[in-house]
Amino acid sequence: MMKKVFLGFALLTMVNFTSGQGKGGKKNKVLDFPMNEKYWDAISDNVEFFNYKSLPAVRSNNENGFGIMLKDFEFTDGTIEFDVELKGSGFPGIDFRIDKDTLNSEKFYIRYFGTPDDLKRTTLQYAAVLDRVNMWDVTDEYQAAATIYEGKWNHVKLVINGSQMKVYVNNTERVALHVSALEGITKSGRISLNGNVIYSNFRVRPNVTEDLASNEGYDSTYSDSRYLRNWLVTDPKDFPLGRDAMLGAPGGFGTIIDTTLLDSTAAWKPLKAGRRALVNLTKIFGATEQGQRKITWLKTTISSEFDQFKRMDMGFSDEIWVFINGRFLHTDKNYYGTPGMKEPRGRCTIENTSFPIPLPKGENEILIGVTNYFFGWGIIARLENTDGLKFN
Repeated sequence: MMKKVFLGFALLTMVNFTSGQGKGGKKNKVLDFPMNEKYWDAISDNVEFFNYKSLPAVRSNNENGFGIMLKDFEFTDGTIEFDVELKGSGFPGIDFRIDKDTLNSEKFYIRYFGTPDDLKRTTLQYAAVLDRVNMWDVTDEYQAAATIYEGKWNHVKLVINGSQMKVYVNNTERVALHVSALEGITKSGRISLNGNVIYSNFRVRPNVTEDLASNEGYDSTYSDSRYLRNWLVTDPKDFPLGRDAMLGAPGGFGTIIDTTLLDSTAAWKPLKAGRRALVNLTKIFGATEQGQRKITWLKTTISSEFDQFKRMDMGFSDEIWVFINGRFLHTDKNYYGTPGMKEPRGRCTIENTSFPIPLPKGENEILIGVTNYFFGWGIIARLENTDGLKFN
């Protein structure tokens, strides 16, 4: 009898230990959330919960994308898994750590526009959502290729810990996308799914993060002293489409900045570039209302030991006007979806544009007007080398 009691106690202890490790006693707990009204709120009016392939599932009841929000659950760190069957062209995906006003979150999605291509690096995308702005156009680094299937389930697994995320798609042995630094501003929040697809088998393992570190990972620009990181910035102003930032013909000696956009009374605030040397203006100023356009100004100082020229490489979204010591130097546009958009397809990367910049001996002021009308905005600026230069 004593042996049976001891064996029962030992088994009970083992069960409790297995399911009770980690934060809040949920280290290995598996939480299943079947696709039905008990667990999910519809956030669009075309949601249909139904049985599919003997599983509770959800889809759109028309050809438009739908959205659902997980009820009464807040996610911080852990593993999220689900199955998705591609149904129509679009960007099916998941938002997590959604804040209470639904303005900010982290986002992962699949791009599907027909026959999948195993080598297409734009198939998978991570982007922060800031003030409801999907920052995909300033997050080119966080894209990847993956094998995705038509007409059957695709298994997606996200492992999230603090500032990092690993994504697996149809292969739980090989990471498809590694996000070394989640760039959103939320640390925990709700979960939603969206897209014109079919979802099923949604589960969460809170705090199960495998071997993923919680601190920010490698930043390829961190040790590169060629990037301009310290700026001053003005508050943005309304700037209707079709209007130019300058008065006079571009490049002409009579060209001056429109003083209604920038004059001697402008207030300047310090601003540091963040990860990837990106000056993220959406993070500072929030969303630009749809159909509107705004402009802000950035400036910094570069000291040169002698008269010289340097090549400036710049990533930007959506337009720039560059001045050196008050004189017009360069302008360019990066409008997604237009013939003139910069590679890669209108995204802000250091490959967008290059131009020579004269740097006379002494201090030189670099002034840049930057506009926004479409998704995220910002710049990345890098000199070809730092020979004979000093800047912070």
